[in-house]
Amino acid sequence: MLAGDLYAFQGLLSEDEAATVHRVRDFLQAEVVPIANDHWARAEFPAHLIKGFAGLGLAGRERSALLNGWLALEMARADASMATFYGVHAGLAMGSIQSCGSPEQRERWLPAMTAFDQIGAFALTEPTGGSDVAAGLRTTARRDGDTWILDGQKRWIGNATFADLIVVWARDVADDQVKGFVVPGGTPGFTATKIENKIALRIVQNADITLTGVRVPESDRLQNANSFKDTARILRQTRSGVAWEAVGVMLAAYEIALKYAGEREQFGRPIAKFQLVQDLLVRMLGNVTGSLGMCVRLAQLQDDGQYRDEHSALAKAYCTTRMREVVGWARELLAGNGIVLDYDIGRFVADAEALYSYEGTREINTMIVGRAITGHSAFV
Repeated sequence: MLAGDLYAFQGLLSEDEAATVHRVRDFLQAEVVPIANDHWARAEFPAHLIKGFAGLGLAGRERSALLNGWLALEMARADASMATFYGVHAGLAMGSIQSCGSPEQRERWLPAMTAFDQIGAFALTEPTGGSDVAAGLRTTARRDGDTWILDGQKRWIGNATFADLIVVWARDVADDQVKGFVVPGGTPGFTATKIENKIALRIVQNADITLTGVRVPESDRLQNANSFKDTARILRQTRSGVAWEAVGVMLAAYEIALKYAGEREQFGRPIAKFQLVQDLLVRMLGNVTGSLGMCVRLAQLQDDGQYRDEHSALAKAYCTTRMREVVGWARELLAGNGIVLDYDIGRFVADAEALYSYEGTREINTMIVGRAITGHSAFV
């Protein structure tokens, strides 16, 4: 069990599921954790790890929501950037094809993506729009015979600088509905430029995308993506994964702080003996435990088919808010050592800011929940 799993939630996993978690945990601790700070500092993606992720045999497999969530937790506990890489590829990109593609499209694209022979990206957010994307999508799609012509811009697209297949969401000028298209990297008119100078998720290769007269055959339009409701269905699934990732970041921060408190001495004794230090650790553990319990129940609702938008929205809003508190308290406990990469916590403090914002801001998720509990929409 993890040090921060005080109520032994991991014990809810089956024996086979627990074995999968331990296999993934061992890989992450051996291969990701030792290089994370170096690649984060240089803002470079460790491409050599892709085959290692493929060897885990995770993508494209049917699993319980509880196991899926716990795997997202484990990845973020090692490094939030690598959790994001995996989530974009296996969650957003593959999830879009699985949910919105035809049987032929799923057969054509998913096997290679499952094997990590082809990496996916998900292009929805735009330079001038984020939270208003449902009604404000400016990228257009115009049909020309058996071809679609895409024009527009996208921003903050993870994996896009090296992705083989990019799921692009665009508004059909004919019916004003949002549709999905799979665009191979390198298609004429498609350019992806790495976003520089980030202070969070520096390992993730986010890009600005420009689409200028990009021609996509009708056969590459996701056949079951006919409105933003289809897009939202994908986001609802991945939003819960971000809540789990937030718990993973919290667990990492708590573990770092707990270890440091036992080793760091002041006034001739370990600081773990100080009351205020114990207070910080217990507050951290409380946030971890409450958030993990919420995510576990969310997964149970998913597995039971009782899952609704407000469930994932509340979990994402709540867990990422508690995460910010935990990484801040951990940084506080480490004092000056908390602002250098040497002790790891600085990376988690910075990366938490990105998790707090993406997959729906706290404000947007709050309004989703508010609409559900009051029956009144506060969206403009």
